[in-house]
Amino acid sequence: MSQKTETTTDNVLYSAQVRHEDGRYTLTVTDLVNDTVQVYPVAKKAVDRLPFYLDMLKSKLS
Repeated sequence: MSQKTETTTDNVLYSAQVRHEDGRYTLTVTDLVNDTVQVYPVAKKAVDRLPFYLDMLKSKLS
C-alpha cells in the first residue's frame, strides 16, 4: 500500500488538530487560503471514533 507524502511543492490549504486540555477536546481548523482559524468543541465519543471516520474517508477516496 502506498501513501502520498508531502513534498516541498505541495500547497497546504487546510490543517486540523484535535487538542485535549483540562478534560475537554477541541478541533482547530486552520484555513491557510483565507488565513482564518475556527475552533469547535468536540465530544470525547467523536474523538474516539476519529480513526473510524478517517478510514471511511480513505476508502471513499481510493
